[in-house]
Amino acid sequence: MLKVEGIHSFYDKSHVLHGVSIEVNRGEVVSLLGRNGAGKTTTLKSIVGVVVPREGRILFEDVEIQGMETHAIARLGIALTPEHRGIFHLLTVEENLAIAARKGSVWRLEDVYRTFPRLKERRRNRGGMLSGGEQQMLAIGRALVNHPKLLLLDEPTEGLAPVIVEEVERVIATIRRSGIAVLLVEQNLKVCMNLADRHYVLEQGHVVYTGSREEFRAAEQVRERYLTLS
Repeated sequence: MLKVEGIHSFYDKSHVLHGVSIEVNRGEVVSLLGRNGAGKTTTLKSIVGVVVPREGRILFEDVEIQGMETHAIARLGIALTPEHRGIFHLLTVEENLAIAARKGSVWRLEDVYRTFPRLKERRRNRGGMLSGGEQQMLAIGRALVNHPKLLLLDEPTEGLAPVIVEEVERVIATIRRSGIAVLLVEQNLKVCMNLADRHYVLEQGHVVYTGSREEFRAAEQVRERYLTLS
């Protein structure tokens, strides 16, 4: 479905990604791991066109998308839930969802409310009145009604209480079962190990490890070297 082939991405003269290659297949959850500053968010931004790689290729369903406008990439079926969540604080929950809804989406308003009962309870509240966990639910729900084939999640559990983390984890599993592939950037290693079929580890803009769920569980030295804070 998604193939990122040897991309080099920059911020002005700062060379952030050095030949990054990753792949996400249909129906998979794939995690992208690494310490802060490793290049995880830049990889997501490169996929959706916010950052345009200077070298390499990005293919989505065999279509080269590097260099395309962000809105055109979104129309192909890639949705990003950014780390800052990006909801409209002055609009209600229902208005946030309604403006993102795309005709033909398998996820409708009632599906989001069934998955996130708390959003239904607060559907008339403005986005800025929601808790951090509720805002994250709204951000994911808004991405889902936009009819994605691939969902990019950037730190969906950051700063959330453990009970909300468990709820977000449950939702990601539900999204996978609905047929949507997920590329997950997440610092919570337990969440990644519970959900992901495959794992990539980034270090200073390089992919330094790739492995299946079982291989990664056994790769204690990799986790200690690249993911544990010293």
